[in-house]
Amino acid sequence: MEATTFDTAYTAVPISATRINWGPYLAGTGIGVLSWIVFVVVNTPIGITTAISQVAGGVSSLVVGADVVAANKYWAKNAFALDYGTLFLVGTLLGGLASALAAGTWRLETVPRIWAERFGPSAAKRYAVAFIGGIIAMYGARLANGCTSGNGISGGLQLALSGWVFLAIMFTTGTITAFIMFRPKTS
Repeated sequence: MEATTFDTAYTAVPISATRINWGPYLAGTGIGVLSWIVFVVVNTPIGITTAISQVAGGVSSLVVGADVVAANKYWAKNAFALDYGTLFLVGTLLGGLASALAAGTWRLETVPRIWAERFGPSAAKRYAVAFIGGIIAMYGARLANGCTSGNGISGGLQLALSGWVFLAIMFTTGTITAFIMFRPKTS
């Protein structure tokens, strides 16, 4: 029997019955081993938001000019470079795609069913909230000088107090946010 999911029109879309369930311990072990390898090979913690900022600066220089980007204090400090961070960013995208294709779970979906059930089927509303949430998350990550992988995973693996505090706050606020946004509807 094939598992099914629903697209925005709520029609069944088959998903491969050979779905791979990684589980938190296997996935966590994989991330830990990856982090060790990265430290040994490039002597840098894993992280993505700096690379996103560097790519944004590179794209911005095509739009507003390299001199404007170079005059920006943040982009001058985090100039575009084809380095480990950029390769990690691209590798994360390609690795996620390869994993979803191998598991048979990849699909295009404008509005996930759980979102539509709670907030309605509007794709524009979904994209607007996702965009605003992305801006807030990216601003917070840059303000903290690191993201979940940089502060949380790499910091936690190095037993840095800041990494453990970050993880505790991230899980607490994530749980509260999920409860507020996706709590059961009352009639």
